[in-house]
Amino acid sequence: GAKMSRRRADSQGSLGPDDEVMPYSDDETDDELDASSEEELEEPPGAPQPPAEVRPSEMGWKVKANDRPYHHLPEFEKKVFLCIKKSRYSGNAIKTYKYNVLTFIPLNLYEQFKRVANLYFLALLILQIIPDISTLPWYTTLIPLVVVLGVTAIKDLVDDLVRHMYKTSDGSSVCFRFQSSKWRNIEVGDVVRLRKNDFIPADILLLSSSNPNSLCYVETAELDGETNLKFKLGLRVTDEQLQEERQLAEFDALIECEEPNNRLDKFIGTMLWQSERYPLDLDNMLLRGCKVRNTEECHGLVIFAGADTKIMRNGGKTRFKRTKIDELMNYMVYTIFALLILVAAGLAIGHSFWYEEIGSNAWYLYDGKDQSASYRGFLSFWGYIIVLNTMVPISLYVSVEVIRLGQSKFINWDLQMYFAEKDTPAKARTTTLNEQLGQIEYIFSDKTGTLTQNVMQFKKCTIAGRSYGTDLLCCSRPVDWSWNQHADRKFEFMDHSLVAIIRSKKDKDVTEFFKLLSLCHTVMVENKDGELVYQAASPDEGALVTAARNFGYVFLSRTQDTISIKEMDHETTYEMLALLDFNSDRKRMSIILKFPDGRVRLYCKGADTVIYERLSPNSRHKETTQTALDEFANATLRTLCLCYKDISADEYAAWSRKHKDAQVAMVDRDAALDRVYEEIESNLMLIGATAIEDKLQDGVPETIATLAKADIKIWVLTGDKKETAENIGYSCSLLTDDMQIHYGEDVNNNKDGNMSLQIDFVDMACECEAVICCRVTPKQKANVVSLVKKYKKAVTLSIGDGANDVNMIKTADIGVGISGQEGMQAVMSSDYAFAQFRYLERLLLVHGRWSYIRMCKFLRYFFFKNFAFTLVHFWYSFFSGYSSQVAYEDWFITLYNLCYSSLPVLLVGLLDQDVNDKLSLKFPKLYLPGQQGSMFNYKNFFISLFHGIFVSLIIFFIPYGAFLQTMGQDGEAPSDYQSLAVVTASSLIFTVNLQISLDTSYWTFVNCFAVLGSIAIYFGIMFDIHSAGIHVIFPSQFTFTGAASNALRQPYLWLTIILTVGISLLPVICIQFLHKTIWPSVGDKVQRNRKKYEMEMQVEEKKKPSAFQRGRRSRRSAYAFSHSRGYADLISSGRSIRRRPPARGGPQDSIREVPHREAENI
Repeated sequence: GAKMSRRRADSQGSLGPDDEVMPYSDDETDDELDASSEEELEEPPGAPQPPAEVRPSEMGWKVKANDRPYHHLPEFEKKVFLCIKKSRYSGNAIKTYKYNVLTFIPLNLYEQFKRVANLYFLALLILQIIPDISTLPWYTTLIPLVVVLGVTAIKDLVDDLVRHMYKTSDGSSVCFRFQSSKWRNIEVGDVVRLRKNDFIPADILLLSSSNPNSLCYVETAELDGETNLKFKLGLRVTDEQLQEERQLAEFDALIECEEPNNRLDKFIGTMLWQSERYPLDLDNMLLRGCKVRNTEECHGLVIFAGADTKIMRNGGKTRFKRTKIDELMNYMVYTIFALLILVAAGLAIGHSFWYEEIGSNAWYLYDGKDQSASYRGFLSFWGYIIVLNTMVPISLYVSVEVIRLGQSKFINWDLQMYFAEKDTPAKARTTTLNEQLGQIEYIFSDKTGTLTQNVMQFKKCTIAGRSYGTDLLCCSRPVDWSWNQHADRKFEFMDHSLVAIIRSKKDKDVTEFFKLLSLCHTVMVENKDGELVYQAASPDEGALVTAARNFGYVFLSRTQDTISIKEMDHETTYEMLALLDFNSDRKRMSIILKFPDGRVRLYCKGADTVIYERLSPNSRHKETTQTALDEFANATLRTLCLCYKDISADEYAAWSRKHKDAQVAMVDRDAALDRVYEEIESNLMLIGATAIEDKLQDGVPETIATLAKADIKIWVLTGDKKETAENIGYSCSLLTDDMQIHYGEDVNNNKDGNMSLQIDFVDMACECEAVICCRVTPKQKANVVSLVKKYKKAVTLSIGDGANDVNMIKTADIGVGISGQEGMQAVMSSDYAFAQFRYLERLLLVHGRWSYIRMCKFLRYFFFKNFAFTLVHFWYSFFSGYSSQVAYEDWFITLYNLCYSSLPVLLVGLLDQDVNDKLSLKFPKLYLPGQQGSMFNYKNFFISLFHGIFVSLIIFFIPYGAFLQTMGQDGEAPSDYQSLAVVTASSLIFTVNLQISLDTSYWTFVNCFAVLGSIAIYFGIMFDIHSAGIHVIFPSQFTFTGAASNALRQPYLWLTIILTVGISLLPVICIQFLHKTIWPSVGDKVQRNRKKYEMEMQVEEKKKPSAFQRGRRSRRSAYAFSHSRGYADLISSGRSIRRRPPARGGPQDSIREVPHREAENI
């Protein structure tokens, strides 16, 4: 067994097309596959090995119906730990939570101490307990550490409680298994009965159901978010023989299938029963997490349970993403750490010298210990590490987390990113990336469903060389469908001639065309109160079947092997011989039908590239259809070609045998089927082609234009043809008329050999203003993103809406999912999710920019306040014999970062805005500083450091000078150590709190309250700690009795404080003033003229509606913007709208539609 699965692991890497079919394949790494082969090595040598051809590499999983002991046989065990063995088959209980009551505290602490900063503080705490070294009491470190760990633990606890709630709702539904049972008691091999609207508890093989042919309808919303029903089929043999309970109880088949994996769209297996082999595929499987609908009851056999089910395998490991600022911040903490060690070492050497020269000779300093100078220096080193530890800010990480959490909440609460039609608010799914949103340089966008609505409308078609639907301007009345009782009233079509031809029944090609549309598809139909409701796998498919229905070819019902349609006025039932399904490699689907008169015919529809290769040499209308196709592509429509082929009975019989063999092939079943399909899909006769419109979402052109002005480069990655892609580019103003277009023909970058080619490609593409990549597979989407990340070191954002974008979303620095038509797969793996592409502009230009500015201000100030506070000890050491004596009182050191200086800066990090949201959108240039990373980098860090050194110098030396020779009013000198500590501390509190006030651009009541409150809290607590009462209770902890009240009644000391604070702040005020007047940034300019711009915008808003009714043509081709790159035209009157010269496109541009544009500032 081992050798086989080894081979599978290797081939996994080399199978090219797999990735394209299967967007998730990147989750299943080779290590996992190797792991599975390791397990098989442990089989006891005596285990009977089945003959090789029976057990090929794919099939490593065996399930025996109604036989629980079978699955506990020793051959199915795997080693867990040393000698403990456990069955390979998971039970059905599932754990989604991290902690339980017992493990919460140890596990959570273990996770938190993985952070370097927390470990560092733990080490400090241990140092402080050693009496020889301890310069500060232990509580100065313990209290901040406990607060930090507590805050984080509470956050984790809340998260986990939510998961616990989820678990209790999940695990207790009841399935009827001839006696009812909890989910968690179900095991592999059990036969289960499910009722209507039950959730499916495990991955189950459908055996039979109450519907004819054992059809069973399921809703897969939990898996992929698609709300339409999918149908599943029981095998014919099990359907016929397993209806009663007795038969089910005696059912004893052996199922061999693939090992558990994470592919939701693939399942291969065989059932061995009554010595016959039957093929199993995904259509026979009910997956856990889906819901049974429209089916009274069904029976199934459990194949995978619990952690082996496909949905649980899909909760793949998400890559941990870090922001640039995170990395910078960590490097800075290391820098500070290095500084700390250098300073402490310098002071320790100083202490050794001082003790040699002075300390040892002064009799009054003798402490009774016989320690050498160098040993004292060594102790002093550790002492200074403790004293100066506040240079490394412990509360930094927690504050940053609180700020990010707040930012995420603001994104979730933003009403302007809430989409009322679908009731979907924006959602920040991660809380760690917000400030990165302010630094995006490249956006990679999917097209279908992201830029467009993914709501398809049948617009035009070409049949036998003649085009219909190119509406001439004369008849602007849509077709009246009253002659057709089944018509869908919402369907609009302009060309009356086509309807006339159909109703006359003269033209054979036209009837074939619509018959094909009504027969060749995989749509399910439901009859709701006499109305037909279609459930289509893709919006395109639904649009085509609906079109056929309106033109009188109504798809009525289907069973496993028949399809009934109504052709104009009579019903016909066709026997379905084979359905050759669509996938993204084949790009086509075919159906082989037996007509009532016995003829066999194949109908096929697919992409023009694949169909044209397979047409018969004597097929007509090739050229005319090709020109029509080009015309459709220029009008940005999605096209499909339709064709047919008549098959003789002998030919079909021969092919059918090959088809059956391929269906039960155990190795590489897909490839075998593909070869068989190729054989029959040849020599086709072309009928015509359809063209479907996929409308742009609201506000896409405006959003793209605004983002382009913010110097964000936008790349669109799509699977469409070049022409369609290019035209979509024009219609969403990604491409404009004054751009020059270069076509890079097939820049292939799949081998490592052409590294230089890759670099050339990236360099060339990044020079361009916009890049559109067409015909891209999901895997290539991710590759393009990682190329730009790798060679440009740029911050990238991907935005997409479907399962095929998952790779790209996970690869980029930030992934945005659009919760739209294509289900939740993209949203589940994204960092941010919202409903419309146009919200991206607000997410980046408003939330992203603000988050970045806030975070930068917060960090610059945070480092500053800690340097200003800590370095006072450094200056003081020159006057205290470098003896690691503290300059402040212990309790001040404990509470400084917690109470006295934390609130105002937290609020700046949460609420600050330099200009409001409307102006942020009006002037996209404000976004540039974030892209350049110019608001927080090493330069800013060193400026903060020097600012801190300067302030600490002033705060220490001015009071020191004032105390040198002085006399109080009552004749006592207030120049004792305690008074100095009180004065420096008070000056520091005033300075840092006023400094943050200077840095605040956006004042609210809360900010005011925080600044004044911090100062008030400081004085309140200080007078309490210095009171006699507390000294009596804890005499050893509170030693500054009466110091504050004594010092602060001296006016002399108040004057000293005022002088100190004034001198600390004056230079800052001057520098800020000079900067804003002489070298103002774009932000400063906008801020200065804020009032003027706000007035202008109000005036504009009043004018808006009338101005936009003017050009009543489709947005598709009417708007092009002329922008020069300065500010002048931004600031003047919004934008000028001009029509695109009518070179491209023709009469088809004038589809009427009042452009619904939002004012650009919303």
